[in-house]
Amino acid sequence: MKRLEYLSFRFLVACSRITPFFLLYFWADVFYFVIYYLAGYRKKVVLENLRKSFPEKSDKEITRLAKKFYRHLADVTLEAIKGMTISEKQIKKRYIIENADIPNEYFDRGQSVLLLTSHYGNWEYGILATDMAIKHQTVALYLPLTNKYSESYGVNRRGRFGMKMVPVQQTKTIFATPPEKPIGVIMAADQSPSNLERAIWLDFLNHDTACIHGPEAYAKKMNLPALFMKISKPKRGHYKLTFEKLIDNPQQYEQGEITKLYFKRLEEDIRQCPEYWLWSHRRWKHSRQSEN
Repeated sequence: MKRLEYLSFRFLVACSRITPFFLLYFWADVFYFVIYYLAGYRKKVVLENLRKSFPEKSDKEITRLAKKFYRHLADVTLEAIKGMTISEKQIKKRYIIENADIPNEYFDRGQSVLLLTSHYGNWEYGILATDMAIKHQTVALYLPLTNKYSESYGVNRRGRFGMKMVPVQQTKTIFATPPEKPIGVIMAADQSPSNLERAIWLDFLNHDTACIHGPEAYAKKMNLPALFMKISKPKRGHYKLTFEKLIDNPQQYEQGEITKLYFKRLEEDIRQCPEYWLWSHRRWKHSRQSEN
């Protein structure tokens, strides 16, 4: 069964390879119709997340926002498949990176950095493009697939432009020994924590939110500056990453402050263009009261 899943996936990749972008977005529109109107993919989760995050919006506004999200989700899904074979020229055209001088300054000083991102915009294109744009050897943490065939293929294709892919379970190995050259470790810090006992709780989008402790813990332990990766979508099929300084000296911050700064900055982007965040994620499945 898993081999059949893998072969089906490879077939989709092969089809996307010969599909021009204008036709890709035609199929994305079809896919949007299927997942929103026919399948209703996680629609209950999406609507509940949106209503609680934006209580000031009417039901009509929430529905309109949900549709925008599903259109973006359809785009990102097909773009991720297309990304398996997209050329270096095309990815540089469709994923513009600004302020690369900010991480490069740290590289020139011999410093590794944390690159804090989220499931906003197109994170798959980001994996392909980031290493080519900065001097650091970039390392992306990811959740391995259960299908070993798709896992091996995906890691190979996502890392073909220089990104080093490391399973999230091996995070400690990245920081176990000092690297020969500075590295930039990309952490998507907006997912739900697996270890609730060490979670950092704060208010995020009108929710009492459990946040992963890892980025803050490693920043302090390794004395790593942290940069925020701001993602925007100027137009369909095109994205822009802008590096911003988040913290320079992690040792000067109290417990929870770095995490709070990250989520505050992320919330600003989400409130500006909510449809580009991954609302289908079960982000708030835990409450502080139930864990005490």
